[in-house]
Amino acid sequence: MLELTASLEDYLEAIWIIGLEKKIVRVKDIARLLQVKAASVIGALKILAEKELVIHERYGYVELTKKGVVRAKKIFERHKILTKFFHEILGLSLDVATEDACRIEHHMHKETVDRLVEFMEFIETYPFKEKTGFSNFGDFVKKGAVRAKSHQKTV
Repeated sequence: MLELTASLEDYLEAIWIIGLEKKIVRVKDIARLLQVKAASVIGALKILAEKELVIHERYGYVELTKKGVVRAKKIFERHKILTKFFHEILGLSLDVATEDACRIEHHMHKETVDRLVEFMEFIETYPFKEKTGFSNFGDFVKKGAVRAKSHQKTV
């Protein structure tokens, strides 16, 4: 698999996300989503085109190649899984979960991400009678952490 920097992965993911919402992906849309200048987008697109992940002609639309689609979908799915784990399992706010997923998704070892994906698939498909153990984690954090701290003092 082609090695990409975290920044280039962000560009691929942005192209994918914009493409889901709009039929046409433009440089200005990517710049707006990533909060960067158009010149930065053009520089990144040049590198992605050299790696045969996008097609972009000067002043034209941006398209993912077949290889680019596969890679962008993988990045997007990884981001969604991490966000879901942080939000639904750890009980973080959606804003924090999304922000943290974006920050760490590029820096986690592939094996770790794969295991998180497997874990999320497991808890979604395994026939639990109730998923209250995971849904009550937020209460544990609020109440259990207090109990754990007081328990440590008495030990």
